[in-house]
Amino acid sequence: MGNAQEKPPGSSGGEKARRGQSGGKERAPGQRGANGAPRENSPAGEEEEQQQPDSSGVDRSYLDAPAGALPPHLGRLKNEGNYLFKNGQFGDALEKYSEAINGCCEAGIDSPEDLSILYSNRAACNLKDGNSSACIEDCNKALELQPFSLKPLLRRAMANESLERYGKAYVDYKTVLQIDTGVQAAHDSVHRITKVLIEQDGPEWREKLPEIPVVPLSVQQQHREKPVSIELTQVRAARAAQEEARRKEAHFTLLKHEGNSLVKKGVFQEALEKYSECLSIKPDECAVYTNRAICFLKLNQFEEAKQDCDSALQLDPANKKAFYRRALAFKGLQDYLSASSDLQEVLQLDPKVHEAEQELEEVTCLLRQSLIDKAAHT
Repeated sequence: MGNAQEKPPGSSGGEKARRGQSGGKERAPGQRGANGAPRENSPAGEEEEQQQPDSSGVDRSYLDAPAGALPPHLGRLKNEGNYLFKNGQFGDALEKYSEAINGCCEAGIDSPEDLSILYSNRAACNLKDGNSSACIEDCNKALELQPFSLKPLLRRAMANESLERYGKAYVDYKTVLQIDTGVQAAHDSVHRITKVLIEQDGPEWREKLPEIPVVPLSVQQQHREKPVSIELTQVRAARAAQEEARRKEAHFTLLKHEGNSLVKKGVFQEALEKYSECLSIKPDECAVYTNRAICFLKLNQFEEAKQDCDSALQLDPANKKAFYRRALAFKGLQDYLSASSDLQEVLQLDPKVHEAEQELEEVTCLLRQSLIDKAAHT
């Protein structure tokens, strides 16, 4: 698909108008190209019904799902297109949308919203099929019928980005974000394209952009008041969870870095607090337990240091640092036998740890002296 001539809306309706441009197919935005253009994953259709098989065993009840103000025969074409799109049959879905568009024009259907959705859905097919120019044409028609409609703006932005028309893509993404600040794909794309435009046009890149239209407040309000589908709610919840995870990861990394810097400066109490905050975010991070154990050791809080090393060894039973630092904690608690056992464990894991050899000699002497002192007092 992609090279057939388009039949203009309103021409002999018996023929299926497959959408395409003479220039052939561009890079498919359905996959990320070299410029990192986002995937277009949202279904083309707006309605979905629980489907039941008919007497032949073939599930066709989705054809009778509500389809706005379209008459039944055109609504069925739209619903069949939605079904085909969701099943990855983009070329077949495109044909159904084209038939529905032609049918609307021939019948003089006066429903700009429904016709805009059909053009937008066909644009999604063209985008998936790699025909970015045809996608842009369909988005333009959808936006003529319903200005500032979010999906056509987003799809046109993706198509322009795939064609490396970065200025136009930037403008559409920024317009999308005026309508809905929660569209993460638009945020990511603006960030990515900004870097490209700076490299391409230099410090004055903003001056070379097309004008970004101001979205009327009434349109923004109307979008906010639109009922949110279950699918969209789930997508937004997943994005929010991902964003929260990214935020926590960034905060964790910052706290750990600050803790490490404070240890190097010898500010152990403050470093300990940073590591404790880290563990409130990631309680299973072994390295943070061993790092906090250093702070406890330096502050002569040997029992707490031992507990942190115990936690680290539960997570990583062969952690040399945890064994070594627990040995120092045992030494501080005057449990020289346990300290000796941990130091021997360190040397078994890595015989080249000279600090462990030296500590083992010292702990052995302390153990011998403690036994002598104990014997003298009995």
